[in-house]
Amino acid sequence: MTLLRTAMLVALGGISTATLMAGDWARFRGPNGSAVGDSSDIPTTWDDRTNLAWKTPLPGPGSSSPIVVGDRVFVTCFTGTGSGGSVQQLQRHLICISLADGKILWNKAVAAVQPEDRYGGQLTQHGYATSTPTSDGERVYVFYGKTGVLAYDFSGNELWQTSVGTGSGRMGWGSAASPILHKNLVLVNAAAESKTVFALDKFTGKVVWKSEAPNIYGSWSTPVLVDAPDGRTEMVLSAPYEVWGFNPDTGDFLWYADGVADETICGSLIAKDGVVYALGGRAGSAVAIRAGGKDDAKENVLWKGNVSAYVPSPVLAGDRLFSANDAGLVCLSATDGKRIFQQRLPAGGRNGIYASPVVVQDKLLITTRRDGVIVVSTRGEGEVLAQNRLDDDSDFNASPAVADGKLLLRSNRALYCVSAK
Repeated sequence: MTLLRTAMLVALGGISTATLMAGDWARFRGPNGSAVGDSSDIPTTWDDRTNLAWKTPLPGPGSSSPIVVGDRVFVTCFTGTGSGGSVQQLQRHLICISLADGKILWNKAVAAVQPEDRYGGQLTQHGYATSTPTSDGERVYVFYGKTGVLAYDFSGNELWQTSVGTGSGRMGWGSAASPILHKNLVLVNAAAESKTVFALDKFTGKVVWKSEAPNIYGSWSTPVLVDAPDGRTEMVLSAPYEVWGFNPDTGDFLWYADGVADETICGSLIAKDGVVYALGGRAGSAVAIRAGGKDDAKENVLWKGNVSAYVPSPVLAGDRLFSANDAGLVCLSATDGKRIFQQRLPAGGRNGIYASPVVVQDKLLITTRRDGVIVVSTRGEGEVLAQNRLDDDSDFNASPAVADGKLLLRSNRALYCVSAK
């Protein structure tokens, strides 16, 4: 593995006064990417007439997840693609929506930096708005691939825009990794655009550090922050065949270990109690690694297994590790990786699963592309409790958001708010 530090650390500049509320869902898969919601009153069943608080049509499709900050929801989409794959008029939109009633408060569009990847092949399965926004409570940060990383205030004013490369991945699949925040830094996996991990000053957009990594080519995984046993915080990223640990303040490479055995990495890691879990790959891989290693951290690998989950990311419910894919649901022991149960789902294989599941109390919510949301108990042998469909025949590719007793689901046509209130 070759890893080259390509920029000097510069001053972080300023102290943030932004705060998030405990119940906010302010990044991809919620707090630190755990995909675990603390709302106890999310209904088990819903449809277009029952437990649906509101529905908001969106101006264009997208696979990015909504985020929730206070009383606002932020989501991205894209418009301007034409027949035959033409994207000359492509625009990406950041939309701010009222959590209370679904009203669109503002819509900010940005023209795509050209030339963009042609709208064809695998890219049509998820589109040009796949990266989920993130927020610090005062600003919203979006990653638009070749068009760069942008920051907005809560009134919709653009604060800065920074390019992180204009290259294309080997397969022309576009962008998908989501930005995350660490202190005053916006951390971005720009593998497709420049084979580089970036840290940007969240106030100015200036590059604080960047680490070029040729072997990251093929990773669409969102980084996760991990508290290592020695007290340091690490940024951990899933790359083809390996998991990497970085110092998020400086970009210094810390360690690597065996990861998902595939040249394309779609799913993201999850972390708990200083351990990171990687599952996925077309052939199937599962590994648990204790953070805090140095160089070759093979001694930190706690266990290895075999689980196939190409696009969705895993989720932890207590000491159980769940992975959902087109073939069904697998539950592993997070302690030793042993299989607790495996079952086929009542739907999903026919149309696929792109969204990553979320856990709410003792329920696992699995969003299929066109067969609704399957609700499964996280206890016992994974009893299927419900299968909820909405009158929408477009793809549901986005992972749900959970906040303030509300479940937010996003399709290529609309944003839905499910609530028992």
